[in-house]
Amino acid sequence: MPLPKRSSVDDFFAQLNDVQRPHLEALRKLSLKADPEAREELKWNMPVYVRGEKTNLWMLQGFKNHCSLRFSPPFFATQRAAVEAAGYEAGEGFIKLPYDRKLPIELLKALIRARVDEYETTGAD
Repeated sequence: MPLPKRSSVDDFFAQLNDVQRPHLEALRKLSLKADPEAREELKWNMPVYVRGEKTNLWMLQGFKNHCSLRFSPPFFATQRAAVEAAGYEAGEGFIKLPYDRKLPIELLKALIRARVDEYETTGAD
């Protein structure tokens, strides 16, 4: 069943349930702190962190039993081994973060920082 349509990023966070909220709000805080130049936009009904005209840096996704931090597949391919070595499931462009596990804050900071660095070095979409 699809998620209800959100009207804004704030609306996305306002409609989270009590299980989803801690993880996704922590990811939002990490995202905003990691790159003060990034802006939050609602795309595909999810919060996306954007730089420049329209470069999507990463996206937050909320699901029933987990949330995900999603990057472009080419960027994430360079990070996937570190994610799996830390014991987290990785998909095509994302790290799966179960709500019943503590967030790997240092790993998430490293992923976000690497993506910001990539953008600042290459301007890569």
